[in-house]
Amino acid sequence: MAHATFPDPLVASGPKAVSGMTTANAPFIDDALAHGELFIEQPYGLYTESNHEAWSRLYARMRPVWERHANEAFLRGIDSLCLKLDRVPRLVEVNRFLSPLTGFRAKAVAGYVPSFLFFDCLRKREFPTTVTIRRGDRLDYLPEPDIFHDIAGHVPMHTDRAFADTLVRFGECAHTGAEIARSIRDAGERRETLKSIIRAMARFFWFTVEFGLMRSRDGLRVYGSGLLSSFGEIQHAVESPRVQRYPLQLEWAVNQGFAIDRYQPVLFVVEGFEHLYEMVGRMEQWLKKGKLNNVAPGEPIAADADVDSFLMAL
Repeated sequence: MAHATFPDPLVASGPKAVSGMTTANAPFIDDALAHGELFIEQPYGLYTESNHEAWSRLYARMRPVWERHANEAFLRGIDSLCLKLDRVPRLVEVNRFLSPLTGFRAKAVAGYVPSFLFFDCLRKREFPTTVTIRRGDRLDYLPEPDIFHDIAGHVPMHTDRAFADTLVRFGECAHTGAEIARSIRDAGERRETLKSIIRAMARFFWFTVEFGLMRSRDGLRVYGSGLLSSFGEIQHAVESPRVQRYPLQLEWAVNQGFAIDRYQPVLFVVEGFEHLYEMVGRMEQWLKKGKLNNVAPGEPIAADADVDSFLMAL
């Protein structure tokens, strides 16, 4: 399938250039999805000055917050990527600095990536990356990802070898889940089992990669990308007495629902990325033993597209 592409001048012409690459208002993305194109090329010429200004304002206000609350690996990573402060990043430039460090690369996508495809990308050291950016009057945390969340929140962590290897191991877990489904003959039972596995994996990913905390010699530090890209929640996560913080336990995380439209009331703490890598390995062992086939119901609900993505991998 052909990728959606666009010439890469700094100034593009036509109606799409006027609309830019703003989240929920990007005709280029609408066109790509209408043509069934999920993996795309970043249409850099479509970013408007308003889009670049939004990036600049987001980056400027987050930098001092990162210095106070982000973990050391993130701070090293954000510097090693050499991101421009006043321009939306070009993914080709991000990858030029990222790939030599851990083999990871940012891969532009037009929208939501179904679960198996997402985890399979991680297994191949590819990170599905949103290329739109939030509106300038909505700079706070949004439920949907944007390029600031993905590039400034996630990708700096991908420069750390131990963390990158942990993401690859997440991808291996998805393949293990697909193999488990393959062994179930009844179609209805197979789908219900996959829904539980997807729910368990999504919860564990949420409470670690997206909203994880880590112990350090200087106290709690943030490594979860949902926190690292949220001006309001990052300090709340570390300091607020209203947040319950527990050492990461697999049985708690996979059975704990979450909501994406509010500050998180429960967070989990790891001792380091080696600890996190071991926990993902333990999750894979639980998968093989069938211990994730019937986790607690509730959020998130596995969409049909997520279940189908696993079934298509059989």
